[in-house]
Amino acid sequence: MLLAKPRGYCAGVDRAVITVEKALETYGAPVYVRKEIVHNKHVVETLRERGAIFVDEADEVPEGAMVVFSAHGVSPAVHEQAAERNLRTIDATCPLVTKVHYEAKRFAKDDYDILLIGHEGHEEVEGTAGEAPEHVQLVDTAEDVDRVVVRDPSKVIWLSQTTLSVDETMVRVNQLKNRFPDLQDPPSDDICYATSNRQFAVKALAPECELVLVVGSVNSSNSKRLVEVAVQAGANASYLVDYAHEVDEAWLDGVTTVGVTSGASVPDNLVMDLLAWLAERGYGQVDEVTTANEKITFALPPELRKDLKPA
Repeated sequence: MLLAKPRGYCAGVDRAVITVEKALETYGAPVYVRKEIVHNKHVVETLRERGAIFVDEADEVPEGAMVVFSAHGVSPAVHEQAAERNLRTIDATCPLVTKVHYEAKRFAKDDYDILLIGHEGHEEVEGTAGEAPEHVQLVDTAEDVDRVVVRDPSKVIWLSQTTLSVDETMVRVNQLKNRFPDLQDPPSDDICYATSNRQFAVKALAPECELVLVVGSVNSSNSKRLVEVAVQAGANASYLVDYAHEVDEAWLDGVTTVGVTSGASVPDNLVMDLLAWLAERGYGQVDEVTTANEKITFALPPELRKDLKPA
C-alpha cells in the first residue's frame, strides 16, 4: 500500500469539529448546528450521538438557543435570520472560506462583476454568493462560461470555492479569460492549501497504483475531487468509501499496489481501519508518500473562546 501524506483533517475541519465538541462540553446538550458541520458521515453521526442536533436552516432552531454555523460558511441573510430569532451563534466558518467572503465583499464594493467558480448548490458557494448576490455569477460548467454577461469587461474578477480540483479550476479560468482577456485573478489563491496538498499527494502516488481508495463522503467536494485526480494521474481505478466494509473485494482483482488517501474532513481512524482491512487481504506493507508537512492551526471562534477562558 502507498499511503498519502498529507491526508485527512485540515486545520479548518479540525477547528470546526472541536468547536462543536467544546460547545457541548461548555454549554451542555443540545447544541444546534446549521447544516453538517463538515461533510463527513462518521463525524456528523458521532457528534449527533453526543448531543448535537443538525438542522437545515436557522428557523428550525428554538428561539434563544445556541447554533453553530458550519465550516462552509453562511450568507449575511443567515446571520440576520439568527439575530431575528435571538439565537446565540458560534461561527465555525473556516478562515480560508471567510477570506473568500471578504474578497467578494471587497470587489462588490468596488463594483466589479464577480465570477465565482464552484459547484451549484454547495453550501460554501451559497454563502459566498450571498455576500454580494447582485455582483456574483456562478460558473460551474463550460456552458456557464458561455452564459456569463458582464457590464464592463475591464472590471471582472474570478473567485472560487476552496475545495475544487486545482487543474479543473484553471481550465475554467482559461475559458473565462478567452472571453474576458482583462479578467483579474484573486489577490491570493482561493483553493485552500489542504485541498491542493491532498491532490498533489495523490498525483505523486497514483502512477504506481492500479487502484486508489479515497476515504470520504459523497457530499464532500474535496474527497470526490481526489477520486478524479487519482484517475487523471494514472491510476487504473479509484473509488470513494466512507468505511472499509464498503470496499468491493472485486476491486482488488489483479491489483498489486493500492493507494490510500482521505478527504480533508475525514478522521484518521477511518483510514487506519481501511489499512487493517487491506492488510487482512494481503496488503501488509505500507509505504507513506509524503509531499508536504502541514503545521497550520486556527484559533477557535471568539464566541467560544471567551467562555473557555474561565474553565
